[in-house]
Amino acid sequence: MIAKQIDKLDDKEYKRRIRAWTLYDWANSAFATTIMAAVLPVYYSQVAGATLPSAAIATAYWSTGLSISLLIVAILSPILGTISDVMRGKKKFLSIFFGLGVVGTGLLVLVKTGDWMLASILFIFGRIGFTGANVFYDSLLPHVAKEEDLDRVSTRGYALGYLGGGVLLAINIVMINFLPGTLGPRLSFLSVAIWWAVFSIPLFLRIPEPPAATAHLTTDENVVTVSFRRLWKTLKDIKQYKELFKYLLAFLIYIDGIGTIIGVAAIYGAELGFGSIELILALLLVQFVGVPFSLIFGRLPSKKEKHRPFYLAFVLFNLVALPLGGILGRKILPSEITGNPQPPYRATATAVGEGNYRVSDSHFQFNGDWNQSVVSAEELGTKEDALYASTIALGSSLLFPFNGQRVEIEYGTGPDSGIWQIQVDGERLIDPKSKEPITINAYNKTNRYGMRTTIDVGAPGEHILALVNTGDKDPASTGNQMSLTKIIVLQPLRQSNLGAILGLIVSIELIGALLAWLLGKLLLGRFVEKLDTKTSILLALTVYAAIAIWGFFLNSVIEFWFLAWMVAVVQGGSQALSRSLFSFMSPATKSGEFFGLFGIMEKFSAIMGPLVFAFAATTFGSSRPAVLSIILFFIVGGYILTRVNVKEGRRVAVEEDAKYLQEAPV
Repeated sequence: MIAKQIDKLDDKEYKRRIRAWTLYDWANSAFATTIMAAVLPVYYSQVAGATLPSAAIATAYWSTGLSISLLIVAILSPILGTISDVMRGKKKFLSIFFGLGVVGTGLLVLVKTGDWMLASILFIFGRIGFTGANVFYDSLLPHVAKEEDLDRVSTRGYALGYLGGGVLLAINIVMINFLPGTLGPRLSFLSVAIWWAVFSIPLFLRIPEPPAATAHLTTDENVVTVSFRRLWKTLKDIKQYKELFKYLLAFLIYIDGIGTIIGVAAIYGAELGFGSIELILALLLVQFVGVPFSLIFGRLPSKKEKHRPFYLAFVLFNLVALPLGGILGRKILPSEITGNPQPPYRATATAVGEGNYRVSDSHFQFNGDWNQSVVSAEELGTKEDALYASTIALGSSLLFPFNGQRVEIEYGTGPDSGIWQIQVDGERLIDPKSKEPITINAYNKTNRYGMRTTIDVGAPGEHILALVNTGDKDPASTGNQMSLTKIIVLQPLRQSNLGAILGLIVSIELIGALLAWLLGKLLLGRFVEKLDTKTSILLALTVYAAIAIWGFFLNSVIEFWFLAWMVAVVQGGSQALSRSLFSFMSPATKSGEFFGLFGIMEKFSAIMGPLVFAFAATTFGSSRPAVLSIILFFIVGGYILTRVNVKEGRRVAVEEDAKYLQEAPV
């Protein structure tokens, strides 16, 4: 048995293999944070897709690339996973996908303005490599860790992944802010490839290729034929793996809810009016706080862990204390600390208040010559029937009186567009950092509509914004026209003190750690003995259900940060324990095949959650009910999980291993 083969290792070699395996999570998580989440999507829209007609079309092309890569991996994963079982090739296929991902990611350094096609192709290659390699990486888990260590090793991998991805993302953010032009993001893409390649070396050096699941192939058989036959047999004999596939169904549902929470957090925060700094820092917060809590969840099911009552008490404390602390903080502390919403800007007799104002409205004034035309929705890349665009002649200006602090200007760019001067109350608007006048350079190689720029005029109140066509133009431009669509008066900025909020959270955590240490064993000593991997996942889903409920009510920066910390408590642990439980119930000799199916479930689980969220948001006109609707995934998925007989699933896996496993060197 594979367990016996691992038991033959001395303790030193066993720990080396564990470190090598978990370090790959550190290596490839940089792709997830920098390439998929934070940097490349924005770079694709603003730089690579700058020559596309609109930002909406750029987003559509980006989403298409995501879908293509997921579809390819979904088709290949179970097939190649089964082949890797039969021909003893898990590491071989891992190295192929790893190489594809690293090369595709590294070549993104070549992507410049307008290279959206190149960026799409390289991203598809990178995403296929990243996702495909993960299938074979995960399938190595039962060949690396002992049965009793599966939870601990899986969560250690997730913890290192959070840390590694967060560290490189922080470095990349610094690079982007301090290096000129597009050099920062392009070098960030290259850094991900180097990071991924270098820190993957221990896995390839230390982890041996697991034994094949078939003793030999006859002369009239080939590996592809045998692999397809085995995969087909598994699907036909699905009743044999009843408990495992019941678990897969539960996983498909609840992981969809988890993925939706992760995917919509930034958009939901932006809708509530939180600033980009708060959102970016909250993302980094989840990355780094997820490290210790992933390790905590890995120790919860372990019978050998003597501090289990402390860990369980600490998690339960967070489940109660974080919502209470966030809600009470919002009510008690000053709004300049908590980021409570400010009263909306109202229209006055001489200025408009919050809202969207088309250039065709009577609120605008024009000095000089201007003409107005209708641009089709298709050209604008919007769902609206039509929008008005105004072209302001040389020496002319648009005046917009408003009551507020920030306005968002929607405009078009093109080869005939020039540089616009911005004035507020008759004076040129100055950038407080560079001390230079703020302008809008609307030049682009091709016409593009729906571009937006936010202008902060400083102190809130009544102002007159002026956009002036002075005749200045980019050296490559053939003209100096200005094309405008609308101006949006934005809601008041939330005032918050992130240092004070973080200090409050840390204080609560210290109190919780002390109480858990003093009272954990007394209060939970008996209950913790009943805790296993399944019940630990159910605990995480309970926390997620509380997050969905709280998300419906929250309306302050302090609550958003407390909620982000609460997500960090369970995010890594829930996913890592899901991986280890699946590994525990799967035949190790078919780990490639079954983790291929697991990968499909994980990827296609990203379908229903966003659809339910979008339906609820459009039906109710707000994302609040949409956030609350996600609780259904945790309730239904959790219920199905309670019906899974883990012991029976493990018995079937052990019997299957005994049937297929041949003696092979570790």
